[in-house]
Parts: sequence; structure tokens; C-alpha cells
Amino acid sequence: MMTPYEMTRTVLFAPASRPERFAKACNSGADVVVIDLEDGVAPTDKDTAREALRQYLDATPEASLVVRINAADTKEFAADLELCRQQRAVVAIMLAKAESVEAVQLVTDTHKAVWPLIETARGVVEMSRMAEVDGVERFCLGALDMGADLRIKPDSAGAELLLNRIRCDLVICSKAAGLNAPIETVCPSIEDEKAVERLARQACEMGFGGMLCIHPRQLSPIHRGFYPDEAEIIWARKVLMGAKNGESVFKVDGRMVDAPVIQQANLILRAVGNAGDV
Repeated sequence: MMTPYEMTRTVLFAPASRPERFAKACNSGADVVVIDLEDGVAPTDKDTAREALRQYLDATPEASLVVRINAADTKEFAADLELCRQQRAVVAIMLAKAESVEAVQLVTDTHKAVWPLIETARGVVEMSRMAEVDGVERFCLGALDMGADLRIKPDSAGAELLLNRIRCDLVICSKAAGLNAPIETVCPSIEDEKAVERLARQACEMGFGGMLCIHPRQLSPIHRGFYPDEAEIIWARKVLMGAKNGESVFKVDGRMVDAPVIQQANLILRAVGNAGDV
């Protein structure tokens, strides 16, 4: 099952233990809302959180949500999975710490789309195999857990080098398997909008489709990061104007344009809702 989300620039988490935030998250302007049964919920509150989510979905049948469930090797996994299986409003399941084909297949048995969350070295190694499981729609990156698993120094140049290598693997593996573009990790900063936008723009440039976020204040900078800047839009319009002349190869601003470049220009204008409008 494929989810109905055409745009996934912003994927906003809301903890399942805070049902008063569900409607706010859904009305925040985020492209996708993820109700979190994993890290956002204390170990002692898991049952209460599941019940809160169940009650909300029963009362809100028109909802369309992704749910992050606990990892397959936890005692919460089976109960999380059963809740998602029963609810039509759950259109996709984000599997925390996805590490094996077997675990992913258990999630696909719910007939929901699956978003494996890559958070460990084992997940990176098994990623290409998981990508081939029918029902996997896209990968997500969990860099904070990944950093802890790899024991890298937070916010260091070396850590960023290693995480960027994993980002490259995610993008290439997703494309090779025909999946939707992966989703970038959260930015821990809520107050620093420039830092959030900077990470979002890098993710967009690397081929990610969107970014996880932990607060509604991060939505605007992420949307800006995934939006083409004015120079890109002007360039794309020039390219498509030139393509209307029917030539297969021509120049724009002194640079050669051919079929792949025209395709890129179309993608840029599609991102702003102006594809073909030159």
C-alpha cells in the first residue's frame, strides 16, 4: 500500500502520550504527521499511549497518519503492530531501528506502507536487502541514535563525514530500489531556524525528499530549505523556454543544456507548482 502523501518535505513527530497535541500537529501545516510510540513515550507509559492513540483514531476516522512503532526486538513491538493493523487511518508505519528483512516483513504483513528508520550500523548494512521487501515505501534517517551506535563524537567534523557517507548510501539505495526519496534526520535545534534551514537545504541538494522535525517552529525553515531559490527558478524557466524551440542541445547562460538538464528544470518548476509555466 502506498501512502497518499505527494509532498513529504516536513514529517512532524507528536508523542502518543500527549493526545492533546494530535490535532495541533495535524493542523500545523506539516506535510506528514507521525504519532510516536517509541522514543517520545516513557517506558512506563506505552500502554496508556497506545490507548490514547486508539481513542483518537476511533474518534477521528478521517485522519491520515504515520505511526512510529518500537523496534522489533522490544516487548512493545507486537502490541504496536496490532494497533496499527486495526486502524485504517494509519497509512504507514515507521519501524524504529530497522535492521532486518524479517522485521520489515512482519510490518508489511499489516498491509500498510513501511518506512524503515535507519538508526544503527546493522541497519545500514542490511538496507539494500530491506529495500527489496514489497511494501517498503521510503527510508528515514535517525542520526542521533546512529551516532550513539557508532560512538562518534557529536557535532564533530568526523561525525559529519561519516553521517554524510550514510546519507549517500540512503539516497543511492532508495533510487536503485525504486523507493521514494528518503527522509533526513531531525535537527535538535528548535530556536536556530538558520541551522534547521541549512540542514534542510543540504538534504534537498543530496536528494532527500524531506526532513523529520520535532516542533512546529521547524516547519517554515524546512519548507524554505526544500524550496528552489529565485536563481534556480529563473534558470529553470530559461531552460524550458529554450526547450520549446525543439532543439535537443542548446545553451543557457553559457552552459550546455540537454535532456537530463531539461528534466532537472522540470523538477525545479514542479517543486514550486509551475511545471511547464514559462
